[in-house]
Amino acid sequence: MKKMIFTAALAMGGLIAASAQTSVEGSKLTDNISIGVKGGVATPLQNGPFFGNMRGIFGLELRKQITPVFGLGVEGEAGVNTSSWTGLKSRNAIDGSYVGAFGTVNLNNLFAGYAGSPRLFEVEALLGAGWGHTYYPKSVADDYNFFATKAGLNLNFNLGESKAWTLSVKPAVVWNMNGGGNAQAASYYDANHAAFEITGGVTYHFKNSNGTHSFTIVDPYNQAEVDGLNAQINNLRAEVAALAVANEASEANAAVLAAQLAACQERPVQVVKETSNTLSSVRYVFFRIGSAVITADQQPNVEMIAAYLKNHPKAKVVIKGYASADGNLEFNERLAKKRAESVKDSLIKKYKISSDRISAEGEGIGHMFKEESWNRVSICTIED
Repeated sequence: MKKMIFTAALAMGGLIAASAQTSVEGSKLTDNISIGVKGGVATPLQNGPFFGNMRGIFGLELRKQITPVFGLGVEGEAGVNTSSWTGLKSRNAIDGSYVGAFGTVNLNNLFAGYAGSPRLFEVEALLGAGWGHTYYPKSVADDYNFFATKAGLNLNFNLGESKAWTLSVKPAVVWNMNGGGNAQAASYYDANHAAFEITGGVTYHFKNSNGTHSFTIVDPYNQAEVDGLNAQINNLRAEVAALAVANEASEANAAVLAAQLAACQERPVQVVKETSNTLSSVRYVFFRIGSAVITADQQPNVEMIAAYLKNHPKAKVVIKGYASADGNLEFNERLAKKRAESVKDSLIKKYKISSDRISAEGEGIGHMFKEESWNRVSICTIED
């Protein structure tokens, strides 16, 4: 009974360990099925000479591996009539058989984990139960049926690159649970009513839906998916950076407009006796740090200068480019000139203003505004 409890505990541990392992492929209903043949010898544990009562046995088994740890199967065995264990003589060549079901626990995978393919050598614990039958001629006695249990080990050698074949050594003990034929006796484990058997077997593992003869580990890490997510993150970061730059330029422009509004509000009210269709003589075109490119939000200022020059053919414009004090002085001096030239080029190329009506000069570092970003500017002065 203690052996039964111990083996059952091993089987339960196998189920728990299997559920905790890395996910595996190859667990469909038709996967991990194998068939095996075996042959060997059996002899009573007690009541007679161990080797003198030894007889040959052979059998067949069909099994399904549920997880890398736990398996189920059915088997059939037959004993060759070379000795008598009961004292009753049988003239049948096969005078005994056993048919039963069994469960196995792969001890290597239970305690060391499943590595993705069967190991070269593995040990399985086995526990089974089934129907035993002894055949007698009618003239001698009636056939004898009994309930039997079985416990043993499978010492497996997995061969080949694909591990499709297994050679096994299978020691086991089979108990007659009917009290040795006494109809009044309760079922119990008794060495006097048990047999030891050892067989060698060859097992073939059928190919699975995953293309192998065993379980394969599913890799939960998808590099392509990770790379795709990283690319999305980098794109979002670039968008955030671009929005930050645009926001900085918008804030600078808003600050300039606020300053212009405040200056207008502080001017004394003047009564204009004569009005003329004129444009304010000064326009500002602000730039981003380190850039001489006219952004979309500054384009209206350039367009108003062009519109005035088109409406007043004799008018001219003087453009003076400035840079803030950030960075290298020599670079900023070149940048100031480029900002003036950028406004000039836009008036000539986009609005078709004659170049002889435009003067563009770089003035280097500007100190017109307390806010440093405002000094990244081209100041355009209209001359009638």
